[in-house]
Amino acid sequence: MLLSLLRGGDFTQAIIGVCVSVFVVLCILPLHEYAHALVAYKLGDDTANRQGRLTLDPFAHIDWIGAFMILLVGFGYAKPVPVNAGRTKLKNKKAAMAIIALAGPVSNLIIAFICILVYTFIGSRFTTDNTLAYALYIFFNFCAMINVNLAVFNLIPIPPLDGSRILTAFLPNKAYFKLLQYERYITLGIFALLLLGVLSAPLGYLSDVVINGFEKIANMIF
Repeated sequence: MLLSLLRGGDFTQAIIGVCVSVFVVLCILPLHEYAHALVAYKLGDDTANRQGRLTLDPFAHIDWIGAFMILLVGFGYAKPVPVNAGRTKLKNKKAAMAIIALAGPVSNLIIAFICILVYTFIGSRFTTDNTLAYALYIFFNFCAMINVNLAVFNLIPIPPLDGSRILTAFLPNKAYFKLLQYERYITLGIFALLLLGVLSAPLGYLSDVVINGFEKIANMIF
């Protein structure tokens, strides 16, 4: 995020981008993790609640490396919420894990859509001559972009991302546990690819598809 803004040379947008990143770290990432904890709790697993993670308190969820990545490249993470699918009420424990994992990205997509509705409304009612309206437009635009980025990034079906937990519903146990053995190396590889910009194009493309779809709906509304 910050790297791309600085390369563009727009100082005002860079400042707004930093403000959005801080907002995401303090509000959006905690909401993402809270969604995991809440769905797990509703399904009968109180593990996250007992460990103080069923909360919107940002300091219960922040991972500082993941927060720095949000600021730097627009993709990042928080501390994973502890989940024990075996404690859930569903008979199919793989399905329970998949539902809990899906809750986080879905929360990001909901927030992104709300942000797109807001900046579409602002864009349809005000011009760039209105400084406050323009600043709010950029803020909600960046906020929507980061939320979609987070959803798309977390849906990659490899450990430790949410997509890998969703994958458990379809993979045999043996294959999934084999994948988990390499989780640490896969994680390091993902971060290296992100910092090198290798994943920027495919993830950016998928994010653009989602944003364009939401914008079409918002434009129909306004």
